[in-house]
Amino acid sequence: MRQKRFLRLLAAGAAALPLCAGAAEAGPTILFDLGSGRVIEHQDAFKRWYPASLSKLMTAYVAFRALAAGEVQLDSPIKMTRHAAGEPPSKMGFKAGQVMRLDNALKMMLVKSANDVAMAIGENIGGTQAAFAERMNAEAARLGMVGTHFVNPNGLFSPEQYTTARDLALLVTALRRDFPQYSSYYAIEGLAVGERKFPNYNLLVGRYAGADGMKTGFVCESGFNLIGSATRDGRTLVAIVLGEKNAISRTEAAARLLDEGFAAPAAAVTTLASLQPYGDTASPTDMREEICARKPAAQQSEAPAEADAKAPKSPYRQKLTAPRLVAVGLGGATGPVPPAMAAQTQYADVPIPQWRPDLPPPAGLAAAQGDQ
Repeated sequence: MRQKRFLRLLAAGAAALPLCAGAAEAGPTILFDLGSGRVIEHQDAFKRWYPASLSKLMTAYVAFRALAAGEVQLDSPIKMTRHAAGEPPSKMGFKAGQVMRLDNALKMMLVKSANDVAMAIGENIGGTQAAFAERMNAEAARLGMVGTHFVNPNGLFSPEQYTTARDLALLVTALRRDFPQYSSYYAIEGLAVGERKFPNYNLLVGRYAGADGMKTGFVCESGFNLIGSATRDGRTLVAIVLGEKNAISRTEAAARLLDEGFAAPAAAVTTLASLQPYGDTASPTDMREEICARKPAAQQSEAPAEADAKAPKSPYRQKLTAPRLVAVGLGGATGPVPPAMAAQTQYADVPIPQWRPDLPPPAGLAAAQGDQ
């Protein structure tokens, strides 16, 4: 199968090739040249899929647009809200009220895939989750992501949060084209927060030759997603893989696509802009039963599970011996407060007084409490 697919890539003819029907069990994929926008290979590129933490790339894009517009600066404070602090893992675990710089928040969101930090970025820049989601959807529409809709900035599952491989390719292109100054964020090998160390969930980084990003994603409903980019000899390719079975298989699938792309001549003429919709574009696939229902909790995570003796050896199971860590953390936020957060009414966290139980309540209090 792999040999046949490789030969098709080398064959004369200019059009980008959809994968053959024999690979139908795999999730959507797309491989494209970042510089030219040429699509080298694709399968179910317009199939609706749950993005999981790939959503955080749009959160970053909205934040970069806010930076460019002067709404915020890299040292602007991002305050952990009570709502954000309550988001489930993966998370940093900061307490409500704690503050970090925006640039540190972005790094924690993109490398650690911290759901609490992503929500804090959204609520601080947008004012509320809903308002920030509106900005995400406005940017998606402007970029031509016609098969995408967002309701939150971190990608936690919602049936109303979906995208396609082709739309994600448009987002990646916009991120790398419009904001190249932040491209190094995607290639960070790991973070250091005090004594704690967090490796990048993208196992291509530091292991695949030329790897320089970009983002992973996982919820039970989506399976394991990965956007992997690599640059060799001045040519950058991006592989988008959705719905894989685990963290290792998604990495290996992306690496195979990148290998084939770098080995093939750059002959494709189909571009992301000219690729026409095909297949089922309306019904998302729910992988919860396959991915999580019959697997232990340890395997329901972005982190690669420990290999057993029967598991095939993979270079992507190996831990980096000396990862380059970037220090991040709280504090140091001396820049302007995001306007949306500054406009929010701040209330002291004081308990609501209750009537003393040994005294009769005032007239009407009991009735009012019964309406709550």
